[in-house]
Amino acid sequence: MRAPFMNRPIPYHRVPAAGRRDFLRVGSLSAAGLGIGLGISDWLRMRRVTAEGPSSSSSGDSVRRSSAKSCILIWLDGGPSHLETFDPKPDAPQEVRGPIGTIPTTLPGIRISDCLPRTAGLMDRLAIIRSMTSPLGEHNFGTHYLMTGHQPSSVLEYPAFGAVASHLNQRPSILPSNIAIPDFSVGGSNLSGGGFLPSHHQPFSVGGDPAKPNFQVRDLEFYPGLNQSRVDRRMQFIEAMNQMQLSGNDEPGPAVADPDLEKAYALVTSDDAKVAFQIEKESVEIRQEYGVKSIGQCCLLARRLIERGVPFVTVNQRGWDTHNQLYTRLKEGFAGSKTPVGLVPSLDQALGALITDLEQRGLLEETLVVVMGEFGRTPKLNAAGGRDHWPRVFSVLMAGGGIRGGQVVGQSDSMGESPIDRPITPSDLAATIYQCLGIDPGIELATNDGRPVRLTPDHARVIQELV
Repeated sequence: MRAPFMNRPIPYHRVPAAGRRDFLRVGSLSAAGLGIGLGISDWLRMRRVTAEGPSSSSSGDSVRRSSAKSCILIWLDGGPSHLETFDPKPDAPQEVRGPIGTIPTTLPGIRISDCLPRTAGLMDRLAIIRSMTSPLGEHNFGTHYLMTGHQPSSVLEYPAFGAVASHLNQRPSILPSNIAIPDFSVGGSNLSGGGFLPSHHQPFSVGGDPAKPNFQVRDLEFYPGLNQSRVDRRMQFIEAMNQMQLSGNDEPGPAVADPDLEKAYALVTSDDAKVAFQIEKESVEIRQEYGVKSIGQCCLLARRLIERGVPFVTVNQRGWDTHNQLYTRLKEGFAGSKTPVGLVPSLDQALGALITDLEQRGLLEETLVVVMGEFGRTPKLNAAGGRDHWPRVFSVLMAGGGIRGGQVVGQSDSMGESPIDRPITPSDLAATIYQCLGIDPGIELATNDGRPVRLTPDHARVIQELV
């Protein structure tokens, strides 16, 4: 079976100051900052790989047998309510069960929110974990824990799943191997996503909403005033400068190419790379199937990217921090809406279309789909008609990529307050995600100063029911 990721030394060093390659403005090559993911300019500036550095190591094989080659993480930023999505309590008192009803699924005895009819019809392909538990009810801390499998440390930021997948990826591609749509502004925007790994493994932010009619990927086009001919001439000029520098060296040798510059040139001048992001090439029917809301078009773009070999795509949907107006925000979308267009119906349409589309294209078994946020919401509604942060128990949905569908793992109590069966930590979830991607959860990565760090904590256990 093909193993998509390998545990291999990845040489790197700190990025030098900008030099002669700045003469070539590929795309805009503007400094857009690193706080919410990377644009082409930022991402490529940090791709320089010229010296041996820390490597990944393990006492055993780093790659496990698995069918998943890619992962689409649908991140519900802000903390989705498990009680209004995947773990409703229809028999609980009104202040617990809330204002949204429930519907049966294709699994006998299993009900979910009535805002999720398409998801309910696909439960034989899906798995729901209803006993996720964490002590961290703050957005940044919870996000760090869920996206890395490690509780946050004051001295070290651990890498998120996408960065690890990028670091260990061996599939050659012009496209970045870790992409965020529309960006990686998650959990309060304090998580880089790359952790202690080389900075070019941070998520490459698309930088625009694919649901907008004027959607464009940030920095993917030529800088104003440039065209193919002028860029080609500048590349020739850079090569001439390389030769001049070489001629002044005491020791002869081949000219040293600049991988950053070559990658930028290849990406911006590649028609194939641009086509991957051209969601307008999808038919009207398929775009409508995913839904006109941002979450739907983001999921559609994610499908386009993974079928072109991108190992990890994060779809980031904000707005799930529902301290007030929970019913309107989650179901209706706006007061008086005749057709529900809130967060949950929009997620349902996007997720249903994604699972069906992947299956029809023969991609579901090799694409892991994960739906989650940083925690759940309080068992009782508050005075503002919302729910507050609640990490003690919450839910995660998984599908494809070798996941055994048609099951619910774990159980919360009758009030949705605590797990009463099979408590599962974010560390266990991380080990399971890595296992599905063919990555050994026990391998060690190295920090900049050579300190070995285990990919998941020692206590992390793969959720065997799922894999």
